[in-house]
Amino acid sequence: MKITVLTNEYPPHIYGGAGVHVEYLTKEFVALGAGDVQVFSFGDQAIQEGRLRVEGVTPEAKLEAQDPRHAKVLDTLQRDLIMAGKAGASDIVHCHTWYTHFAGCLVKQLQGSKLVLTTHSLEPHRPWKVEQLGSAYHVSSWLERTAFENADGVVAVSEAMKRDVHDLYGVPDKKIAVIPNGIDPDEYKPTYDKEVLKKYGVDATQPFVLFVGRITRQKGILHLANALKYLPPDTQVVLCAGAPDTPEIGEEMKGRIGAAREEGANVVWVREMVPREDVIKLYSQAALFVCPSVYEPFGIINLEAMACETPVVASAVGGIPEIVVPGETGTLVPFEAGSDFEPKDPEGFARDLAAAISELLAHPERLKAMGKASRARVEEKFSWRAVAEATLEFYRSLL
Repeated sequence: MKITVLTNEYPPHIYGGAGVHVEYLTKEFVALGAGDVQVFSFGDQAIQEGRLRVEGVTPEAKLEAQDPRHAKVLDTLQRDLIMAGKAGASDIVHCHTWYTHFAGCLVKQLQGSKLVLTTHSLEPHRPWKVEQLGSAYHVSSWLERTAFENADGVVAVSEAMKRDVHDLYGVPDKKIAVIPNGIDPDEYKPTYDKEVLKKYGVDATQPFVLFVGRITRQKGILHLANALKYLPPDTQVVLCAGAPDTPEIGEEMKGRIGAAREEGANVVWVREMVPREDVIKLYSQAALFVCPSVYEPFGIINLEAMACETPVVASAVGGIPEIVVPGETGTLVPFEAGSDFEPKDPEGFARDLAAAISELLAHPERLKAMGKASRARVEEKFSWRAVAEATLEFYRSLL
């Protein structure tokens, strides 16, 4: 089989779950002897490992944009054209996120490849992206819809995502395979190092609550900032949060953290990119991990924490309830979305989030047992080898 994978993210340029997914999936394809795997990504990558070839693409020119926020979409379309020109004949062209959908549609027509899309998120459920893209958000939405209308097969990372793909784009159920994200339990495992805590200014003598993610409305970090005032005094909260979607949301985050600190919140805010090996050590030494997302098709970050024996407090949205088992591996916080996909009652959600965190922190032995159960669930249910095998079987069904 000849497989072409198109992606925005690939190591060393990874900032989200989609990039992690592509990294491990392609390596497992090669390990399983699937055939030749060529990856085209946004960046400067140039990797050749056996039958895996990765080539980064960069724009040939800087296009003029009437609105500075349109530049990202114009840059994306340029890269997609380059990808489509470079991609040779293949049986499957597999796209990850709307950033590569235009390229995938072109390769399908130019090379006769079967077009497969993995749904890491859906644009209609991320209306706040208009802050980042302006009216170009309508372009990303149009590109996404067009790709789903032309896809031969769709991989949904959760049952919730399968329903969304069907309801939003009319994709027949028979074209959709539910294949969850995975985790490498040999890499993500309990790893302890007090020096890493010291490095990031974390008090090793106190339990801490950990958040890891970008500063974006999707990840709900602003609601976590609001919840800080409802936590017991001196609760240590570590936020590994950078790369704001816009300067405005970055300033909003800064203001909320400043206000929380004035009210006595004990917050350690790590704004720089934290290397994966350090993140694993932070996961492992945290009392619990918190995921306050307002939209989360799967939530691979919860698997990472659970693999490190850290229980999770998460909002009950999207695919998260398919990962976190309430009372066994953590707690799910009820979430009712308003018309803009933000919480219908933001202050109520903040209070519920704080109550769930506080309740678990008050029972260290229960946290420990949940951590063991979290690791066991990851080992039993989620592995990249199983994800790759299921994906290859789906490819074969299309061919």
